[in-house]
Amino acid sequence: MIKLLRINFALLGLLGLLIPFNASAALPSTTPDGKPFPSLAPMIKKVNPAVVNISTYSTQRYAYNPLLNDPFFRHFFDIPRSQQYEKRQRKKQQSAGSGVIIDADNGIIITNLHVVKGADDVRISLSDGRSVQAKYLGSDSEIDIAVLQIEADNLTQIESADSDFLEVGDFVVAIGNPFGLGQTVTTGVVSALGRSGLGIQGYENFIQTDASINPGNSGGALVNLAGELVGINTAIIAPSGGNVGIGFAIPINMASASANQIINQGEVRRGNLGINVQDVNGSLALALGLPSGLRGALITNVDIGSVGDKAGLRPGDLITKLDDKTIVSPSQLRNQIGLRLIGDTVKVTFLRGDQEISKEIKVEDPNTRSGNAASLHPLLKGLEVGSTPNHSGLVITKLAPNSLAAYGGLRSGDKIYGVNRQRVQNLASFKRALQLSKDSILFQIERNGRSFLAIIRA
Repeated sequence: MIKLLRINFALLGLLGLLIPFNASAALPSTTPDGKPFPSLAPMIKKVNPAVVNISTYSTQRYAYNPLLNDPFFRHFFDIPRSQQYEKRQRKKQQSAGSGVIIDADNGIIITNLHVVKGADDVRISLSDGRSVQAKYLGSDSEIDIAVLQIEADNLTQIESADSDFLEVGDFVVAIGNPFGLGQTVTTGVVSALGRSGLGIQGYENFIQTDASINPGNSGGALVNLAGELVGINTAIIAPSGGNVGIGFAIPINMASASANQIINQGEVRRGNLGINVQDVNGSLALALGLPSGLRGALITNVDIGSVGDKAGLRPGDLITKLDDKTIVSPSQLRNQIGLRLIGDTVKVTFLRGDQEISKEIKVEDPNTRSGNAASLHPLLKGLEVGSTPNHSGLVITKLAPNSLAAYGGLRSGDKIYGVNRQRVQNLASFKRALQLSKDSILFQIERNGRSFLAIIRA
């Protein structure tokens, strides 16, 4: 690489001898037919004022003497906790990121949660030099976005595009306002769509781009050539500490769905269909009588009492479409359901053997589901159950780690065959058995082929 750079500089020096002294006059500003050269400048000028710099200030404790931080030491030697000591123990730190104004009338800004997380004070620097304190409206940690609000006049917003229409190869521009230096602009293309499994966030459906997303650009805008917002810049892969041309942005459709819930109801509430799914491979497809090479989301469990259970979904069904949009993976299905509001109706198309079936199903709030065991008995808060594949019992599908059931020895994945000395095969028998005792519940559990008893007490 060093040799290549040296050759290039030598060529530039040689060319410099051949170019007249007034080199700028020799460079054409138009094409041979008199048309101006293509430029992103007009679009950038329109979009730039909507991309802001975010400065966060947080209070952090630090110790200048470990002994003085020990309450026993101060009490033993009768050392007062003076106000001066308190001041020396606190330090203000500042970090920087970017944000995008999506609603100029109401001063709504969207950014990454990791940009403002833990901040006591958030300030927005606008492109015209103004600095405004921001109000924190809420966040969605599952996709790493936060929504802020400022009070200011003459703001500029970026209009959003439909990110579902993005295609690999589309030109995009990443715009940020890092470290208060002013806007930075990088260009590239969409190199992949629907990236997931990266372990960055809970819901992953990233736009991958080779447009450089530099430090401080987190929360900035990814726009198309029309200046429409298609994503929120979030992360890069940097194995050597530098940008290697692989950056990720949250699709604006996903970010907007969460932002609207935060603005309207102060939080994000995601529903589901009451099913667990996994990828399908050739062996599974053969065993289930499905066409080979088919992709989708294979149902492995249906929670009893869920909307999926009521609609007739079963373990072994392969979901291939949602609202007539092809589903190729479990993560895609999870992301698409996560965009829906609780109560929305979706059309689920699935294969059962060689038969294609479609069902209209309402997205539900899992906390109100009858399969949520807390609604059946107060000792079972944090526990959810579903049916076993052969419908011969129940299986624990979810279990909060700090719940009474967890302290009693139950684990997610345990099969429940008996409750309070009663055989349990379905939700109805589970309910009847729970009513036999109010202060304790005796479970007959199977785990890894072994059976044992577990008891939960208040």
